[in-house]
Amino acid sequence: MPALVLKIDVDTYRGTLIGVPRLVDLLRQHDANASFLFSLGPDHTGRAIKRAFRRGFMQKVSRTSVVSHYGLKTLLYGTLLPGPDIGRRCADILRGVRDAGFETGIHCWDHIRWQDGVRRANVRWTEREMDLAGGRYREIFGEAATVHGAAGWQMNGQALRLTQRLGFSHASDCRGSHPFMPVWNAEIVNCPQLPTTLPTLDELIGIDGIDEGNVHQHLLALTSEAPASGHVFTLHAELEGMKLLPVLDKLLLGWRQQGYALSTLRALRDRLDLDRLPRHEVVWGTVPGRSGELLLQGDEFLARRVV
Repeated sequence: MPALVLKIDVDTYRGTLIGVPRLVDLLRQHDANASFLFSLGPDHTGRAIKRAFRRGFMQKVSRTSVVSHYGLKTLLYGTLLPGPDIGRRCADILRGVRDAGFETGIHCWDHIRWQDGVRRANVRWTEREMDLAGGRYREIFGEAATVHGAAGWQMNGQALRLTQRLGFSHASDCRGSHPFMPVWNAEIVNCPQLPTTLPTLDELIGIDGIDEGNVHQHLLALTSEAPASGHVFTLHAELEGMKLLPVLDKLLLGWRQQGYALSTLRALRDRLDLDRLPRHEVVWGTVPGRSGELLLQGDEFLARRVV
């Protein structure tokens, strides 16, 4: 049975408080498993306003109705309103996800700070952000996280190295087509990457006649034939856990009918033969429907022989 991994990014306080419990309930109804990756520090979503000057960002905002998905209060956190500490306020919810049998892991400490700053950040900045997230995760769960999935698919060389050095057994920090061992500037990082393989709902809605009523049909057409390693689909507690919950309901039913096992990143990792996993460069690039550049799976890395 082919696998389709459900990777759930939890970006905000509202998404954690409201979206996560709704997703847990819906997944249970469909007997589906999933990996929840949490933002563990302050919610500073309002600071994303500076992205208005980024090419393509305002077009995306107009397509996906940010206010209706995130709520006005969330869009003021970190500017006119103080950002709530997600990990402290929602620790019981996070532990409840684990206790319900789902995989949990780290998305980031401060979502906006990471997504907008990590690409050009120095070693000290990067280590501090990952240490803060790791420390809070241990505080909540009583153990270290084993999976990392970067906010906005944004990383730098040191962050990739830290996925290995901090003991993560697997990560999902980029977009791509199949699992691989990442290579950064000819340096192999010994932490397998399980990339997101499918477009997200917010990348599809509003383009080429796709709307909330038919987006599930478009996505199901993309999964009608399963690749050998299956698929990884990224969803968001703020979207599929709220306004787009009915769309996710249709997708879960459709994927079951297509014969997929709805699974976790951990389960995908456990099926891999790590010794035979291909090595690929990680590169910067764009994907349709999303503004700015993000980390992508590049060409296979073939080390030169020394003669």
